[in-house]
Amino acid sequence: MANKNISVIIIDDEKDILDMIEKYLKRDGNYSVRTYQNPITALSAIDNNVDIVLLDIMMPQMNGLDVLTEITKKQLKAKVIMMTAYSTLDKVLKSHREGATHYIMKPFESLRVLDQKIKEIL
Repeated sequence: MANKNISVIIIDDEKDILDMIEKYLKRDGNYSVRTYQNPITALSAIDNNVDIVLLDIMMPQMNGLDVLTEITKKQLKAKVIMMTAYSTLDKVLKSHREGATHYIMKPFESLRVLDQKIKEIL
């Protein structure tokens, strides 16, 4: 993976979360990262050049599960990892039905877990 620049879009309404994940992923130069606090704006940026979407579920402008549905409708190659601090079995099952590859709970035990999940799905 060291030779491939992985394109990642992070969508979360919390700027601190965006900044933390972006800084962590950019540390070794293997990731090209774009961040969005507004999921509606992010949807227009997701195309077939995006490898991974890290997507928060609870956002004020648009629910992350609805964003996932829109990504799935576009039939894009991007793999989606859902992130949330508010988990229910229903949300986990729905995110997998809609095409999410993984589901990660916030706060993160370690950002290495996120990095490992990305590497697993690529």
